[in-house]
Amino acid sequence: MKRLLHVALLSLVAVSVAQAQDDRTSPAQANPNVAADFASTTAPTPSPATSEAWLWPSAGQRISSVSSLAEPGAPAEPAAAVPAAPDPKFVYGSRDDFRWQIALGLSLVRFRSSRFYATGVGTNTSVTYFTNEWFAVEGSVNTAFAPTIYQNEHVKYISYGGGPKIAWRARKWEPWAHTIIGGVHVLPQTSGNSKNAFGVQVGGGVDYRIYPHLSARGEIDWVRTHLFGEWQNSAQANVDIVLHF
Repeated sequence: MKRLLHVALLSLVAVSVAQAQDDRTSPAQANPNVAADFASTTAPTPSPATSEAWLWPSAGQRISSVSSLAEPGAPAEPAAAVPAAPDPKFVYGSRDDFRWQIALGLSLVRFRSSRFYATGVGTNTSVTYFTNEWFAVEGSVNTAFAPTIYQNEHVKYISYGGGPKIAWRARKWEPWAHTIIGGVHVLPQTSGNSKNAFGVQVGGGVDYRIYPHLSARGEIDWVRTHLFGEWQNSAQANVDIVLHF
């Protein structure tokens, strides 16, 4: 009897142990099937950005704003047009030109008086400043040296002065007129008379623009002087190179 009781107890223990093992193994086998079933479904997989937006609402707002800016279908905004650089100007007022002129060249003077006649060759220098498109102020110095007269005395002539100048400033040709008021110095000096006197120079010429900074000039003037107690009428011609700046 005791043996039967022991056998029955052992059988119950064995059955309970076997049932417990079956309960532990069945969830482990069920989990892979559930994962496989979930993977086979068509539900979208959440991206890191979506999960971040789900966890943090503010991050979701940032993601939506960035995605709206970077939408591939959205048309790109046209770049602002860059204005073209203006052409270089040397302009004042409405005239495309320079204000200053410096002329350097050769001068031919025909001096006439009751005491002597002389034809001298020398230099011409002038500086001109334009205040507007057509009006300028000019200062000039002319020299001339003639052959020997009066017992080996050379004729030396210098005139100087300043005055107004008007010009029509075209692209290539620039005709102009001026009046120079100043003085004159003449050697040799005659007895009882001064070697310095009043002088007026009236005339004009034309410039031809070779380059923007360079012109060639031709000039002819009538020269009125007062020497030896009388008035003289002389002539002068210049050929110059003019620098513009």
